[in-house]
Amino acid sequence: QVQVVESGGGLAQAGGSLRLSCAASGRTFSAYVMGWFRQAPGKEREFVGGISWSGGNTLFADSVKGRFTISRGNAKNTVYLQMNSLKPEDTAVYYCATTDRRYTIVDVTTAGYDYWGQGTQVTVSS
Repeated sequence: QVQVVESGGGLAQAGGSLRLSCAASGRTFSAYVMGWFRQAPGKEREFVGGISWSGGNTLFADSVKGRFTISRGNAKNTVYLQMNSLKPEDTAVYYCATTDRRYTIVDVTTAGYDYWGQGTQVTVSS
């Protein structure tokens, strides 16, 4: 009964910013790791970044390092992905994923996550 919902996608110009939100809900659910993946047409789903809930440790793909940040929201099981200095190659559907397995590190593979959102479209124009 865990639901994951992303929001905040849209259109931005190159060099601009967008902020994505992700909220996971469930009566007894407690996220240990929340991560972001993205998938562009014709490409495999790739890791963007993630955060371990208990320790607050973050990990980012090299392609977004220094431009994207992840923070925990005040609400339980909520995170934000702040995307700055956007590039056209950032265009993709962005997915939020989470797990309640008691991991303390961020997994860069989809296998590390059990619950997925529907995705939110991010389009960056040149």
